[in-house]
Amino acid sequence: MSAVSPFLPGTLAWSAQTDRGRVRQNNEDSFLALTFDGREVRYLGKTGQASLAGADFVFAVSDGMGGAKSGEFASKITVARITRLLPSSFKFAAQGLDRGFNDVLEELFASIHREMLKLGNSYEELSGMGATLSLAWFTPGWCYFGHLGDSRIYHLPAAGGITQVTHDHTYVGWLRRGGKLNEREARSHPGRNSLNQALGAQHQFVEPHIGAVGCQAGDRFLICSDGLNDGLWDAGLDDLIRHPPAAPEGLSVAQHLVRAAVGSSGRDNCTAVVIEIGSPEP
Repeated sequence: MSAVSPFLPGTLAWSAQTDRGRVRQNNEDSFLALTFDGREVRYLGKTGQASLAGADFVFAVSDGMGGAKSGEFASKITVARITRLLPSSFKFAAQGLDRGFNDVLEELFASIHREMLKLGNSYEELSGMGATLSLAWFTPGWCYFGHLGDSRIYHLPAAGGITQVTHDHTYVGWLRRGGKLNEREARSHPGRNSLNQALGAQHQFVEPHIGAVGCQAGDRFLICSDGLNDGLWDAGLDDLIRHPPAAPEGLSVAQHLVRAAVGSSGRDNCTAVVIEIGSPEP
């Protein structure tokens, strides 16, 4: 269901990495990279490059929460349901039914939330299970996004700068959006990790943040869990993504980010997915 766009289809290059950090016993983060059209869904590797012509691309990060290993289970359920539910948008388009990206993403989040609540209510060991989800859906000229929780999506335009396009669903996030806290104050606030919106987690209703960002060649996007932000400031993210250090190991941009964040903090699981928009193919 690619949107009609005045842009010629370009290319995408991506890299992804996750790490449990230096403190946690389990990695409750999960990430997803896939491409799909009206016929099939294909999982993508941790690094790669492909054309946007003829298919859409989805990248996502989910951070699970819950006792024992239910947080790990929650994030895996979240990304698995994306794979099952999102490609149905192509089927609606083929049937001539008009469904915009807002409708598709709202139903996707609602469906995952219902299933998470059902599982949490059915199994004692999964009670209170929940997850964040930050999802970016790329078509020619556009990045559509859906988000719930405190994982993040950043946009790094080709012209420079870095902007957090998603809203942290925390009281501290609300304070910062209102200009009442700066980045330094938000990072040290005692309530910074207290979520007021998440998939499941016994929340009765959810209101995902859904939107769209126009993109062009040279733009970059970062999707990450809060463990990455715990180790790196926004300016550090910008610098590492635009100017990754030369390394004999040939690390990807996402690997550089995660290695730096774990080295600086490592108190939480840490995940990064970096996407760069390339020029149209000749």
